[in-house]
Amino acid sequence: MISSIHELLQREAQAVLNIPVTDAYEKAVELIVEQVHRKKGKLVTSGMGKAGQIAMNIATTFCSTGIPAVFLHPSEAQHGDLGILQENDLLLLISNSGKTREIVELTDLADRLNPSLKKIVITGNPESPLAEAADICLATGHPDEVCPLGMTPTTSTTIMTVIGDILVVETMKQTGFTIEEYSKRHHGGYLGERSRALSK
Repeated sequence: MISSIHELLQREAQAVLNIPVTDAYEKAVELIVEQVHRKKGKLVTSGMGKAGQIAMNIATTFCSTGIPAVFLHPSEAQHGDLGILQENDLLLLISNSGKTREIVELTDLADRLNPSLKKIVITGNPESPLAEAADICLATGHPDEVCPLGMTPTTSTTIMTVIGDILVVETMKQTGFTIEEYSKRHHGGYLGERSRALSK
């Protein structure tokens, strides 16, 4: 079993190293800084299923680092929650296939509400309908899942998480986010205690 675990770790690590790195990352960070940090909009993330859980995690991580963000469930968006979108907001949409019906429909609904709304997409299919609707597309490289069936979102969600982390960290650098600001957003637990100590 140990050798099998080593093999899985190597496959996941290799998938991370194979993420296509283009200037789309720089453009995505610039857009987040412009729309949210400067124009005081918010980042609205969305995804369905496992991708939705990643989108939710990305939103909470951005919140803790000075970028107001919220997760919008694509199905609930069709029942009124779309109203959370405001001027200067920015959509971050995640779909491995780039064909997830609820996410593609969300782009159409968002366009009807606000045609100028910008969209960043994370997908394994840069030729997909979702990628075509994006202002900026960040491709995952469409890695093979480590799942023995080749079906369960495993490696793909790892890559989505890594891409989200890259966006968060690079945005922090661009906004000059400090430990003092970090401590204001973390009042409880180890991180709260540690950040307060470091900010003194």
